[in-house]
Amino acid sequence: MKIHLIKKETIERYIIDNARSRTSFTEFLEKLKYTDWEKPADMKTTFAATDLLGKSSNRVVFNIGGNTYRLICKYAFDDKQVHLFICWMGTHAEYTALCNERLQYTISNY
Repeated sequence: MKIHLIKKETIERYIIDNARSRTSFTEFLEKLKYTDWEKPADMKTTFAATDLLGKSSNRVVFNIGGNTYRLICKYAFDDKQVHLFICWMGTHAEYTALCNERLQYTISNY
């Protein structure tokens, strides 16, 4: 199933504020355009450095730019497509701080 990214504009704003992230996120978005997932495990096939969060959170953490950036999304599969809702994005160091506070399961900045 094709991917419906909600809200792509969030990534575009992040790129404007963090110019060094442009190449990494552009590559991520380009790859996302042509992917086809049937189940959550397929995310790891497309993006090997991806973590599916537990605790029935339906959240995934994408490791972008060779471990430089992290993107947390909530996902939902339906009959026609996969919906990815952006919850949080930032650097690896910011993600580590988030995890130390155990917020990766609940944060929703966007």
